[in-house]
Amino acid sequence: MPLVTTKDQTQLYVKDWGEGRPVVLIHGWPLNSDSWEYQAMRLAEAGHRVVSYDRRGFGRSGQPFQGYDYDTMADDLDTVIRELSLKDAAIIGFSMGGGEVARYVSRHEGRNIRAAGLIASIAPGMLKSDKNPNGVTADVFEGIKQGLRKDRPEFLREFFKTFYGNKVSEGVLHWSLMMAMQASPKATLDCVDAFGKTDFTDDMAAFEVPTLVVHGAKDETVPIDPSGRRAAKLAGSSATLKVYDDAPHGLTATHADRLYEDLAAFLK
Repeated sequence: MPLVTTKDQTQLYVKDWGEGRPVVLIHGWPLNSDSWEYQAMRLAEAGHRVVSYDRRGFGRSGQPFQGYDYDTMADDLDTVIRELSLKDAAIIGFSMGGGEVARYVSRHEGRNIRAAGLIASIAPGMLKSDKNPNGVTADVFEGIKQGLRKDRPEFLREFFKTFYGNKVSEGVLHWSLMMAMQASPKATLDCVDAFGKTDFTDDMAAFEVPTLVVHGAKDETVPIDPSGRRAAKLAGSSATLKVYDDAPHGLTATHADRLYEDLAAFLK
């Protein structure tokens, strides 16, 4: 297996497909890099070097009992970029993965990247606050954790119905649950706090490269107002917002062709 070792000796499973300008695809919770399958294949076939990896605690990567905070996960992304000698790369994050993009841009000063993408992303933050009045209340995230602790397989089985807005096949639902159940239960729980309660408002000021923001207007998992629309505003002139009017959260599957086309056009 192709593995990259992080600062704390966690091994990350990495896929490195194709040749050309590099594109790094960062997956969402509670999935792994396979969830990018459709876009990764087509981008590689179109002449890009496509790198995707399983976040620590998920998929085929190591499962440490700590390190599920965005500083550490952004450092993991930096390790992947360094170890694979990626230059002039685009980093594209889906859902929770948008947090790694935002924190990498600020914490690592956007080193070695030329473009960024926030796809149904949680950045600049989901938690309701004075500066994010349309956000999600903390009790929602506590409810998610309670559901995971009580019956993780059943909770996630039901979760994916909303995630995809009942717009995918039974096969995709089973595949998603299979990916989710590969993850460490500790990582699955800790990342609820990470993606639910981390504030990326200050990170957004560091976006200086062209940034594509894509979000579904019918996203019930990560509502568009506190996330996609606010991200495009905070990223300023570097950002382009594309709203998919009928899309739920899991648009990598429900709007696979449209997302590929938008990514391909942006990466040109």
